[in-house]
Amino acid sequence: MSIPREVDVCLIGGGVMSATLGALFTQLEPSWTIQIFERLSEVAQESSNPWNNAGTGHAALCELNYMPEAPDGSVEASKAVAINEQFQLSRQYWSYLVAENLIKDPASFINPTPHMTFVWGEKNVEYMRKRFAVLKDQPLFDGMEYTEKPEVIEDWAPLLMDERQPGVPVAATRIASGTDIDYSALTRQLLEYVTSHGAKLRTETQVTALRRLRNGRWRVHVRDVVGNTPHTVDAKFVFVGAGGGALALLQNSGISEIRGFGGFPVSGEFLRTSNPAIVARHEAKVYGKASIGAPPMSVPHLDTRVVDGEKSLLFGPFAGFTPKFLKRGSWFDLPLSIRWHNIIPMLSVAVTNLSLIRYLLGELTASQAKRLADLRQFMPTAQMSDWEIITAGQRVQVIKKDAKKGGVLQFGTEVVAATDGSIAGLLGASPGASVSVQIMIELLQKCFPENLSRWTPKLQKMIPSFGTRLSDSPAAAKESLRHTAEVLKLNV
Repeated sequence: MSIPREVDVCLIGGGVMSATLGALFTQLEPSWTIQIFERLSEVAQESSNPWNNAGTGHAALCELNYMPEAPDGSVEASKAVAINEQFQLSRQYWSYLVAENLIKDPASFINPTPHMTFVWGEKNVEYMRKRFAVLKDQPLFDGMEYTEKPEVIEDWAPLLMDERQPGVPVAATRIASGTDIDYSALTRQLLEYVTSHGAKLRTETQVTALRRLRNGRWRVHVRDVVGNTPHTVDAKFVFVGAGGGALALLQNSGISEIRGFGGFPVSGEFLRTSNPAIVARHEAKVYGKASIGAPPMSVPHLDTRVVDGEKSLLFGPFAGFTPKFLKRGSWFDLPLSIRWHNIIPMLSVAVTNLSLIRYLLGELTASQAKRLADLRQFMPTAQMSDWEIITAGQRVQVIKKDAKKGGVLQFGTEVVAATDGSIAGLLGASPGASVSVQIMIELLQKCFPENLSRWTPKLQKMIPSFGTRLSDSPAAAKESLRHTAEVLKLNV
């Protein structure tokens, strides 16, 4: 496939972020030409791959790290509510595409799966009481149930209570409207839609350099993975959605806005079982509390997964450390990312996060017995013979400048864009894919402010709550949840 000499938009990376942005551009500016580059032989094989993430559909329904307990013992809901609001934008956009028959068969990528939290010990139970108290009346958390009764938890998720030591206080919440999402299947369908409307997708093509031209456009230098043949394409706008590879490309571009940013890679593994007898007895994503010193993305959870129509269970993640920024990256990714402008933030983060580094190195050397012991905290009857280890995707947490500390480690995502809006990239990780629509709307607002008034009516048609807050209106929240569940066939 030949590469055009000029395009309106160049998307780097074949994951859910590029696919989402490409789909939005196809709706908002159908005449624009789009070129997509992916370095692997298939799309959605890094962070968007279903076995490289938990597929939770992060809506803060079960993730306790979005509502940490303050030093005074209080629990506050604003971050959890904000993340749920962002996830609803994704649900609404996917519903629009399904309703318009632009992507098909929602069951191929999204399935109803209750979201639960589960803790043990009096201190954790007290925390759960406070968390439930502040969430139960939130419109987007409607339907959340709370219990401290072992028999109720056993009914919700039998594996949690089988042969559990009696007398230990336990607590759980459950909300039936949770989902399991295969972001690889979603990405493929989004890209099929985009390419069917004229976009060009080229796999096995590595982007090697980004150079700004005098006319304000970007010359994108690429090289075929097979054959090593070089090519170039000039683009009016470039999006760097290359996951862990985004930092290096943005640094290569020379834009001043990337100065001070660094990356902290976190690797991980999951335990997986496809044993039908075990899988049939667990229908939920169950999140607990993170170990002391663990990063927020390492919150342990026992999850139902649906991939290609087949159910299995995942437990983990078991975090670790590697200097690679991508699962199929280079051992030199971390050292090669160091620049004069980010060395102080990176050193500051290293000094202030020694406990985190020790934790990750300890996880890296964890024995099978340690992994089994962790699993048995959730599933007391677990036997290692039923489970296999799989390697999770790489996550690169954002390091950025801080006036007081020199540098801070940021858990989340951040859009970095040039002042003129001609290039932007995404750094960071979770909740990532779940809030991809919100993130790409943020990118549109940063890079195309002059177009927003013209695009707003279309955005509101695709995403009805665009520009508003569902959590401010119980009626609007209820209707949005009802409508998207109906279109996405989640009412089962």
